[in-house]
Amino acid sequence: MTLIVPADPLRPRRADEHFAAEAAAARAAGVEVVLVDHDRLARGEAVPLPPLSDAVYRGWMLRSSDYALLSGMRASASLYRQAHEFPGWYSALAAVTPHSVWTSDFSRAAFGRARSESGSGPAVLRDYTKSMKHYWSEAAFIPDLADADAAWAVASRFVELRDESLTGGFVLRRFEDFVAPELRTWWVDGECRIVGPHPDLPADTVVPQPDLTAIEPLVAALGLPFVTVDVVQRADGVWRVVELGDGQVSDRPAAVSPESLIGMLFSQG
Repeated sequence: MTLIVPADPLRPRRADEHFAAEAAAARAAGVEVVLVDHDRLARGEAVPLPPLSDAVYRGWMLRSSDYALLSGMRASASLYRQAHEFPGWYSALAAVTPHSVWTSDFSRAAFGRARSESGSGPAVLRDYTKSMKHYWSEAAFIPDLADADAAWAVASRFVELRDESLTGGFVLRRFEDFVAPELRTWWVDGECRIVGPHPDLPADTVVPQPDLTAIEPLVAALGLPFVTVDVVQRADGVWRVVELGDGQVSDRPAAVSPESLIGMLFSQG
């Protein structure tokens, strides 16, 4: 059992401060901890690692091509891509998440085709791995897809802000009326093991128990070893999936202890 975490850029023999508590919890549980140079990985460079088997990464986001440089991982490169990039999981969860259309590049022509296919009305914009929701009005929310110029203005700002981090293509998600709080659920081998607040919310956020009846069998059918599924209740009371992500690069909220996360990942059954 091995946990891989990014090394501190200035003190490479120590874990990056953001993941140090998880590394300490892993060592306390008898799990081997291996440090990796994240910056080199993110540049697409191979990094020296000991022989590994059933290893789990907990660190900063990696492009699918960069994750593929790691060997001996519990989640293969193809499984990581399936969880990490929107087109990999959308069709399996289409019944429980907003209707979406995506492109394979960031051209205006491709965006226009996706916009036309999506019809009129409000939508939320992202790429294959991330939205710019903290720039909601300028780079995420499109009030009406029928307004071509206004929609493209949002898309252009999104491209500007994402810059070199752009991944895949545009994704247009049909806007639905959600009510707070958004929850982050943690799954191992298709089973929801932890329910907590989304990392953007305060640690003392009251976490309701979501109804995952419709969601659970669909996530299980994906056959992914470790994922997070962000869920939120729609105004009509139905629980909806906001997104699915590979758990190795999903931020842990303060309300979820490092010990519980490590115990979930490396329990002996």
